[in-house]
Amino acid sequence: MKSSINISARTQALPNVAQIRPAIKTRQDGTEVPSPSVHVAVVIPAYCVVGYVAEVISQIPPLVQTIIAVDDRSPDGTGELLDQLARRDGRLIIIHHETNRGVGGATKSGYLEAIKRGADVVVKLDGDGQMNPEYIKTLLDPILSGEAEYTKGNRFHDWSYLQTMPAGRKIGNLGLSFLIKLASGYWNVFDPTNGFTSVAAKTLRELDFARLEDRYLFESSMLVELYRHSARIRQIPMPAVYRGENSSLSIWRSLVEFPLYLLPALPKRFVHRYIWQDFTAVSVFVIVGLFSLLFGVTFGSYHWIKSLQTMQPATAGTVMLSAVPVILGFQLLLQAVVLDIENVPK
Repeated sequence: MKSSINISARTQALPNVAQIRPAIKTRQDGTEVPSPSVHVAVVIPAYCVVGYVAEVISQIPPLVQTIIAVDDRSPDGTGELLDQLARRDGRLIIIHHETNRGVGGATKSGYLEAIKRGADVVVKLDGDGQMNPEYIKTLLDPILSGEAEYTKGNRFHDWSYLQTMPAGRKIGNLGLSFLIKLASGYWNVFDPTNGFTSVAAKTLRELDFARLEDRYLFESSMLVELYRHSARIRQIPMPAVYRGENSSLSIWRSLVEFPLYLLPALPKRFVHRYIWQDFTAVSVFVIVGLFSLLFGVTFGSYHWIKSLQTMQPATAGTVMLSAVPVILGFQLLLQAVVLDIENVPK
C-alpha cells in the first residue's frame, strides 16, 4: 500500500510579506515595529566575525522580531561584541557555546532557541557579511504564502553573479552540486551549499536534528533530511559578497569529506523513499539495473581474465552475454535517475 506524508498542516498559508508590511507601525522616534501576526526569527552562527557581525545585525529589517546570534566559541572577541550589541537591540538574543561546534552545531542551537520562542519562520544568515539581509523579505514570501517549506539562496541564477565568486569557490561549488543533488534528491537546487536559507518552524519541528551534521556538511545534510519529509524547496536568486577572505571549501573537503558523507546518503535515500515509503518504477529499474550491471561486469571480467590466461579469444556469444546486461543495466539506471528528477517534492 502506498504510503504518503501528510503535509496539509505545513501548507496552510501564513500571511505573506505583502500583508505584513502594512501592519508595520512607526513610533514617534521613527523606529518601525514589526507586525505581531507572524513571528520571524533570524539565526546567525557567528565565529570570528568581529569585523562584520555588527553591520550584519544593523541591516536586518524590522519585520524580524527575534535575532539569535550564536557565538561558537570565537577567540577574536565576537562573543563580547555580541553581548554589547544585545544591550542596545531588544531583538537580539545571544547564545554562547562552551566549545566550538561548527556552523551546523551553531545553527542547530539557534533553531532550537527560535522554536522555543515560538517563531513561525526561521531565517539562517551568516555573520560574515557575505549575505545581504535585504533578501530576507524575498526568502520569506514562498513560505508565508504556503508555496514552500524551505527557501534557499541561489548565486548561480545569473552568470553575472558567478563573476564575483572566487575561482576556487566556483569550482568547488559546481563540482559538488551534482553529487549533492544525487544524494539529497533535490535536483532543482542549483546552489546546494548556499547557507542563506529560510524554513517554516513546523517543518523544523519534524526534523531529526541528530541526523544534521555539525560542521561544513550541515547544508548538505539539511537537504537530505528535508527530503525525508517531502519538504518543498524554492530558490531565491541573489548575489554573494566576497571580501577577499579564504574559502572554507578546501580541496580536501571537496574530494574526500563531502563524498564520504554523500555517497552513503544515496542508498539510504533510495531505501527510505523507494522501498520503505513507496515501491515505484524507480524501485524496479534500480534493482533490476544494478543486478544486470553487476552480472554483466562480473561475467565479462571472468571471461576476459580467462582469455588472457588461455590466450584464447572469447566467443561472440560470450561477449554479447556480457555486453547486453551492462548496456541494459546502464539504461535502466539512467531511466531511474530521470524519474527521480521528476519526483522532486512539489
